[in-house]
Amino acid sequence: GLSPGSEPFWVSPQEMVQEIHQVLMDREDTCHRTCFSLHLDGNMLDHFSELRSVEGLQEGSVLRVVEEPYTVREARIHVRHVRDLLKSLDPSDAFNGVDCNSLSFLSVFTDGDLGDSGKRKKGLEMDPIDCTPPEYILPGSRERPLCPLQPQNRDWKPLQCLKVLTMSGWNPPPGNRKMHGDLMYLFVITAEDRQVSITASTRGFYLNQSTAYHFNPKPASPRFLSHSLVELLNQISPTFKKNFAVLQKKRVQRHPFERIATPFQVYSWTAPQAEHAMDCVRAEDAYTSRLGYEEHIPGQTRDWNEELQTTRELPRKNLPERLLRERAIFKVHSDFTAAATRGAMAVIDGNVMAINPSEETKMQMFIWNNIFFSLGFDVRDHYKDFGGDVAAYVAPTNDLNGVRTYNVVDVEGLYTLGTVVVDYRGYRVTAQSIIPGILERDQEQSVIYGSIDFGKTVVSHPRYLELLERTSRPLKILRHRVLNDRDEEVELCSSVECKGIIGNDGRHYILDLLRTFPPDLNFLPVPGEELPEECARAGFPRAHRHKLCCLRQELVDAFVEHRYLLFMKLAALQLMQQKASQLETSFSLENGGPSSMESKPEDPPGPEAGSEEEGSSASGLAKVKELAETIAADDGTADPRSREVIRNACRAVGSISSTAFDIRFNPDIFSPGVRFPESCQDEVRDQKQLLKDAAAFLLSCQIPSLVKDCTEHAVLPMDGATLAEVMRQRGINMRYLGKVLELVLRSPARQQLDHVYKIGIGELITRSAKHIFKTYLQGVELSGLSAAISHFLNCFLSSYPNPVAHLPADELVSKKRSKRRKNRPPGAADNTAWAVMTPQELWRNICQEAKNYFDFSLECETVDQAVETYGLQKITLLREISLKTGIQVLLKEYSFDSRHKPAFTEEDVLNIFPVVKHVNPKASDAFHFFQSGQAKVQQGFLKEGCELINEALNLFNNVYGAMHVETCACLRLLARLHYIMGDYAEALSNQQKAVLMSERVMGIEHPNTIQEYMHLALYCFASSQLSTALSLLYRARYLMLLVFGEDHPEMALLDNNIGLVLHGVMEYDLSLRFLENALAVSTKYHGPKALKVALSHHLVARVYESKAEFRSALQHEKEGYTIYKTQLGEDHEKTKESSEYLKCLTQQAVALQRTMNEIYRNGSSANIPPLKFTAPSMASVLEQLNVINGILFIPLSQKDLENLKAEVARRHQLQEASRNRDKAEEPMATEPEPEPSGGPDLGSELQAAKDPPPSVQG
Repeated sequence: GLSPGSEPFWVSPQEMVQEIHQVLMDREDTCHRTCFSLHLDGNMLDHFSELRSVEGLQEGSVLRVVEEPYTVREARIHVRHVRDLLKSLDPSDAFNGVDCNSLSFLSVFTDGDLGDSGKRKKGLEMDPIDCTPPEYILPGSRERPLCPLQPQNRDWKPLQCLKVLTMSGWNPPPGNRKMHGDLMYLFVITAEDRQVSITASTRGFYLNQSTAYHFNPKPASPRFLSHSLVELLNQISPTFKKNFAVLQKKRVQRHPFERIATPFQVYSWTAPQAEHAMDCVRAEDAYTSRLGYEEHIPGQTRDWNEELQTTRELPRKNLPERLLRERAIFKVHSDFTAAATRGAMAVIDGNVMAINPSEETKMQMFIWNNIFFSLGFDVRDHYKDFGGDVAAYVAPTNDLNGVRTYNVVDVEGLYTLGTVVVDYRGYRVTAQSIIPGILERDQEQSVIYGSIDFGKTVVSHPRYLELLERTSRPLKILRHRVLNDRDEEVELCSSVECKGIIGNDGRHYILDLLRTFPPDLNFLPVPGEELPEECARAGFPRAHRHKLCCLRQELVDAFVEHRYLLFMKLAALQLMQQKASQLETSFSLENGGPSSMESKPEDPPGPEAGSEEEGSSASGLAKVKELAETIAADDGTADPRSREVIRNACRAVGSISSTAFDIRFNPDIFSPGVRFPESCQDEVRDQKQLLKDAAAFLLSCQIPSLVKDCTEHAVLPMDGATLAEVMRQRGINMRYLGKVLELVLRSPARQQLDHVYKIGIGELITRSAKHIFKTYLQGVELSGLSAAISHFLNCFLSSYPNPVAHLPADELVSKKRSKRRKNRPPGAADNTAWAVMTPQELWRNICQEAKNYFDFSLECETVDQAVETYGLQKITLLREISLKTGIQVLLKEYSFDSRHKPAFTEEDVLNIFPVVKHVNPKASDAFHFFQSGQAKVQQGFLKEGCELINEALNLFNNVYGAMHVETCACLRLLARLHYIMGDYAEALSNQQKAVLMSERVMGIEHPNTIQEYMHLALYCFASSQLSTALSLLYRARYLMLLVFGEDHPEMALLDNNIGLVLHGVMEYDLSLRFLENALAVSTKYHGPKALKVALSHHLVARVYESKAEFRSALQHEKEGYTIYKTQLGEDHEKTKESSEYLKCLTQQAVALQRTMNEIYRNGSSANIPPLKFTAPSMASVLEQLNVINGILFIPLSQKDLENLKAEVARRHQLQEASRNRDKAEEPMATEPEPEPSGGPDLGSELQAAKDPPPSVQG
């Protein structure tokens, strides 16, 4: 491609013409051109075609860039693009949460791009580096500053190119000027303070002779017409010319991941004080009459529903088609989410006219930009039986979960609405795409399936049954019959309030999916129904605030999986008994048949029952599987006795079929107002029992297994969000948080769960505060927002006993008091009841809310008591409440503990953002590649695994674009693999991307980001970038202190890393502070006898050895040796290594003592051999770093890799062989023990130190 005056570059035939357009607009030398077309041999190329489809294009063809005449639209695009270039290094969009910009601070800690600096500093960096961290990062520091969270980036001090660039007041051009080609006028003040007026014409930009008060469109001198505004400005302002060039250089030097837009907006809860700059383009966007129009398609709104549904209809027969389809679905979803969020905010801020303006505020509905908005209130007593407004508030999120689920099942011909739920300023807004024709019709006549009155009138439709039948197996929903108000039976395959409507476009839509999943009986007391004993013990059922509590999909899946295992065991047991009874036929005839066959359906034997008879079960299970398949196939080959076995097992586990395992739930059971036909009584009774069992399963299996995983540190939550995530992965709803904490308190390993307890209490407090804050905010008008929010934060977090709220009337005096209107926009309440809240009252309400909602009793009346009793940090509570409610506060040090002045003033509250919930469309093929790559890696096939994961990365990029959470996990795994295979440069480059992406997509202090920083530090150290490694580790430690505090199992790993690096650069005393802290934390969380603790002792001993303090060194190594000996035995290599090291230390100690004695005897004339105190070699430090980070080997060559692979394969065969040999006598369901030592086991090698899934897990 060639553009006037720039060097050519190559393009590939896969690219679209429009992509080359984008590239040219981004390149440093051509970035100021926007209005051009590409020509080949004089023919213009179509913007939307692929290059390979262009006739006559071949290798070496040159595309010419031809400037096109401007239109008003093109001129606007050009000015906007120039503005974007001028602001390209300015972070204010990221702080303000607009245009999918977000923050990244990695470059502050790596001094630019790692790749290049790696090449420059190839020499070992042994020139002295300053390793002392700031005071607040050192172990034991009580200070938790906020400012370092967002350090000032050098590049942000913007190079000023212009003072002002705005639209001129002379717009629009009068008619006679339009006929001269004038499109619009701009007003500019240059950095040299020259004021000029510019005409944008069809031919380009030139200066005109207008002033602020006098219109003169004639060209001014220099009479220079330029197709590019930048070239014109270069002509008239030397400062602009110089600074713009530097700015573009800097812009293209930044890592692309720092500037690519994220798919969904990420908001920052803190921001520094910013100067508000004049910004013509934004100003014009905000105040043109087109508030609702999307910028890219001036003059037309997008038909969201049509876009969302058409993308679903794209073909999906092969990989390229599926990629195209998933890409389109993802793109339109992220656009829709952005539009819905803007619309919801406009609705609450009162900028959208209601479609029913005469009704009361709560009842109002809105349409904006082809999206329908409704508020989360109980309109027309729709939810009267379910809990009124409270039910109306949770229904949208339940509905969104339903939409998400049906979208994943993805049945052709069944359509759901685009749905986004936005919480903003205390209101919940549901945004939905609009079914064509629904607004013109009455809802009664358009619903042809389901019920609009919760089951009084119910209708069904054969096409809907057929479509929903296809979802019933994956969603475990039972097809069932209900009675309508005329006592007729109606067949459904969903809950009654799921409605089917055929749009004017002929598509079958389903909506109101709020009860896709079965009800949670623990929170739904039903008169006359008893819950199982384990529920009653835990104090259930408890009445919740609403009756829409349902089980999570993860729980339903786990429950069914659990039942399947039970089913297999029961059947295997019976088959064995049959075998036994064939031998003893004479016996069983006298005893009247084997009794254990009749296992009563309501009492399925628990997993412990039958552990004695499990002798030969592994082969038994295989037989059952075969048998189950035969019977399910129903080809008549199975004998009746085997059928009997399967039938009994089915009955025992509550399967709906008697010939195969199949568990489904009827979502209408216990639904107020739904009645079932007489003929279904048995089925209904079984379904009720199944629901009770599921509720019991959550309490007796899922919560204990969560606590067990936390005790064993298999999951390591670090803040509220990560705790919520591990609960949800196991299907435990947040309303069980109190129960989880009770179990933690009762756990014998209470000490090792300290971090989980702290996070849980913090989460309980901030969630309770959030509930209160929501209603508190609903009474605040726009002008009082910052005063009200700062007052709430003072009551919540400040030690100041009686904060006073500033009412907004202070500043301005208004002549007339407005009368109250009943139909004000939602966010315009004008009462000041919020101003009388006190800290005592708020904390009383928080404790009451924790008791009512979570059934947990907090022992605190003030924030200081809470901090004292539970070991919390105020800064952490501030972060948690801000993230949950969308508050943004000023980046400064808050004096939370001052008793003389409140911590927050109204100037400290900068913004309130929406909290958005939406569907996350998935890249399914990419994810399968990723999973199979992980599996390969675990089997030791690193090369193959690497290829698969690279392929997954390409597919992720294909579907999601460059930025996405899943891409981030992919990059981290790739980096780890490259590192293990010894390719440090590649590891560094991938991990750098992973860190940038995690900062941009998950947040700069998200626990995942902290993890990524630690991995990057390791790879930096291996590439001998020591000072960078240290500053990354210090950053990770600072973030962890802010997010949680010091007392966390992950901190032990982090401090071991820091201590080792410091040891490597011979900062022994500093190193010991971190290593000894790590030792203390490990001892607390893993117990004093753990292998991790032994390793920690060894690391400390090594530093003492380097300091020649042999007594301390010996003491620590002995502790380690004792642990190895008791845990692994005398003959284990670890124990041997430790005893060798002890010998070595003793010899050194003896040598030192000899020398000292020599000095005492002979005074200064003594002949002293020089003592050998060596600094540890980098290699030995790296080796220890690999050990603590769970990377146990670094192959040196391809050959080693091959040997390793062969070894793994050999061992695998051995295991298989021994497994088959032991089949007969092996007790069931025990994994073969890995040999205690026999070279490293690959599973453990790749066991990431602790990565949240997905990761390379052994």
